[in-house]
Amino acid sequence: MAIEDNPISREKYGKQLKLKREELGLTQEELSELTIISRTHIAHMEAGRRRPTVDDARRLDKVFGGNFFEEFLPTLDGKRVAEHFKEALEFEGQATVIREYAPKLVPGLLQTEEYAREVLNSGSTPKNDEERDKLLATRLDRARIFDDFDSPLFWAMLDESVLRRPIGGPGIMCRQLRHIADLGESRRIRVHVLPYSVGAHSLLEGDVKLMWFDELPPIAYTEGLRSGRVWELPSVVRQCQVAYDHALGDALSHRESLAMLRSVAEDYEHEALQADHP
Repeated sequence: MAIEDNPISREKYGKQLKLKREELGLTQEELSELTIISRTHIAHMEAGRRRPTVDDARRLDKVFGGNFFEEFLPTLDGKRVAEHFKEALEFEGQATVIREYAPKLVPGLLQTEEYAREVLNSGSTPKNDEERDKLLATRLDRARIFDDFDSPLFWAMLDESVLRRPIGGPGIMCRQLRHIADLGESRRIRVHVLPYSVGAHSLLEGDVKLMWFDELPPIAYTEGLRSGRVWELPSVVRQCQVAYDHALGDALSHRESLAMLRSVAEDYEHEALQADHP
């Protein structure tokens, strides 16, 4: 049975990995070559600093035999998220700086409850109310990092389409955009809108989240349709950072972006009033 994912469980997992590796007389480098897992990642897993993925566990089991590592894989303390986001979720909780680019939807950390519910209801795979509510609870719990100033520094770069796509209708969008603006004006986040007028830019390929840590190297997380990947290779992480910086140079300033959020929210408010009183 899987164990809960917390520092103690990760340390137990790491100790078992190191023990089995040494029993076979393998160095971390040799195990890296056999499993196609980076030596750095193996070192982090053995030290209990990083949560192994399902693929990590299966690759380890192929080398050591049996299915010990997959069965012993830490879970996420009952939190419900998409399978491809599990590893990124743990990193998010450890990060000291997060910079995210969102091309289509408001980032999960910034979503209001009603906006998030609309997004979850629109998924391609039908969910019953219980499953949806568990996913919703996890998403809202993540946003608690903004409750105080000890949480990560968060930069959100939003494509203008995020503001213009009326998820749930004008009322929900009005409240969602004002929520983001309120966070920006309270200095909890920095927000930058990438306007349509920019045209082609360096992040056209999709979502990216960059994360920095106190004791670990930075990572990048990219996401597509029902898929996501954490990148640790320094050259790839650097490419993502450079692409983000280039796009940020084309985006509106924080002050201009807040003004745009307020303006579009006001347009949605007028639209909602007209719908209520035709």
